[in-house]
Amino acid sequence: MAGKKSAGLLLFRMRSGRLEVLLVHPGGPFWARKDDGAWSIPKGEIADGEDALAAATREVEEETGARPSGRVIALDPVRQSGGKVVHAWAVESDFDPATLRSNLVEMEWPPRSGQRKTFPEVDRAAWFSLETAARKILSGQTPLLRQLEARLTPGGT
Repeated sequence: MAGKKSAGLLLFRMRSGRLEVLLVHPGGPFWARKDDGAWSIPKGEIADGEDALAAATREVEEETGARPSGRVIALDPVRQSGGKVVHAWAVESDFDPATLRSNLVEMEWPPRSGQRKTFPEVDRAAWFSLETAARKILSGQTPLLRQLEARLTPGGT
């Protein structure tokens, strides 16, 4: 996986003066019982020659059914433990998780069974406070939360 690049959007909103971020939970049987440390920003691989922000927007739409628009805040890329570099942007949005429509992925399940099954790439989405999101998100994406908070703070970077 080293050398792979992904792009995604960190959707955020303010509720009662509190910053919340939208995270998605991966679908499929491997992730079914995983919670803390398993959630992610909606993201996916950047195709050869594809603009990273365009890839991020496409991935959000594929994984959630939403096409957020508005002011884009660039975040610094982060490297996940497997070596994948995630390019991300923050966008203010008010996506309703009840409207989640994820694309489907096919995989062999159970492993080495020869049987192919289809699963949603994302099985749920939810809004979290920054504190809760820091516990839910993949550890390699935690810096994205800190960057968003810093950029939204008056005088932040």
